[in-house]
Amino acid sequence: MTTDRHLAAIDLLRLREFPAERGRSAMVESGPGFHIAGLRVSQEFWDADLTEVAEAEEEFDAELTALVQALSLRWGKPGILDLAPHLERMARGIPVRPPLDTLCGYVPRMHGWRVAGRWVGVGVGQGDRELPFQLLVAVGEGDVADPPRGGPPSDEGPGRLG
Repeated sequence: MTTDRHLAAIDLLRLREFPAERGRSAMVESGPGFHIAGLRVSQEFWDADLTEVAEAEEEFDAELTALVQALSLRWGKPGILDLAPHLERMARGIPVRPPLDTLCGYVPRMHGWRVAGRWVGVGVGQGDRELPFQLLVAVGEGDVADPPRGGPPSDEGPGRLG
């Protein structure tokens, strides 16, 4: 998929209504206040040699860099969302709110912007060494560091985008 197609997919996702309940349709996982979509997903790497994995990683990183540059031309310099603290919380059995609970299992960090009352984040990751690389986009309302509407205050720490 080209950068232009990624941008078009992001624009459609930004306009999409958020559902009342968490669910999945095709390559999009949605829930109250968020959408997560795979813009591109590689093959799995169960029997791949290390050269093949390294080449795929370089390709996905280059695609992310091009997408971040294109989005930065639209919306300015991105903020960085470090998802490692959220993954650590989950590993300790501490709840992490959606969509951070899903994102932290796939990407270590996201580049993000605040656009028209929503946040948009993009990142590349691999859930485990044998699993596919994924170029992901997430769109949400509010601030990713804020608790869900009506929820208690959060101590999830770092997380602001833009």
